[in-house]
Amino acid sequence: MIGVSDMAQTGQAGGEVYVPKSQQVWRAVVNWLGFFVQMILQILRGTPCVSQVVLDLDETLVCAYETSSLPPVIRTQAMEAGLKWFELECLSSDKEYEGKPKINYVTVFERPGLQEFLKQISEFADLILFTAGLEGYARPLVDRIDSENRFSLRLYRPSTVSTEYREHVKDLSCISEDLCRIVIVDNNPFSFLLQPLNGIPCIPFSAGQPYDDQLLEVLLPLLKQLSIQEDVRPVLYERFQMPEWFQLHGIPVTGSTL
Repeated sequence: MIGVSDMAQTGQAGGEVYVPKSQQVWRAVVNWLGFFVQMILQILRGTPCVSQVVLDLDETLVCAYETSSLPPVIRTQAMEAGLKWFELECLSSDKEYEGKPKINYVTVFERPGLQEFLKQISEFADLILFTAGLEGYARPLVDRIDSENRFSLRLYRPSTVSTEYREHVKDLSCISEDLCRIVIVDNNPFSFLLQPLNGIPCIPFSAGQPYDDQLLEVLLPLLKQLSIQEDVRPVLYERFQMPEWFQLHGIPVTGSTL
């Protein structure tokens, strides 16, 4: 069984092989043509080709730090590597001494390839944001990274549920009763313990990993593959075997049979 830390590895070990730019572009074109041919065939067969992709926010799409506590070496390393970043004012759940909302200053780094990832996913799936973060923090952040309004729905901490084993669990049944065509991508697998067969665990992102390529090289190809499946769960079970992973962590899971 694949461990969570190994689930989305990119296989970067060994020396890198130089591939000419023209060859890279040609491969990308061929891959996209193949993908769209598969989608057309699915349409002709009457199989739905639109799915729902639920995305976590922190450490999945971005990483955020309180500006005052961001280590200078991390900031310098990330900026020199070309990570996209911005600073944000957001409301804290804490109150100032006069009862006014406290303002936090946050530095946010986008995971490499974020904008292209959102653009391509939105072409074949409904994008939904589901974060355990508070709206006062998450809403202005998502406004910045989703200026094209690609997310059809945004869900924040009040939409999560508490279970016997974990808090802030993301119950996909609040989005869709049909679990055949919905997936959730989250760096915290416990977020989807109620629907383990619909979850895609990803490696957490931090500004100390400026050359991370998970979005475009690992997650995007998998989501393309899933978008043409009648039921995403058999594919995800074969790849990640999440019910067994939860059981190894002492958490019995329900709804884990197809």
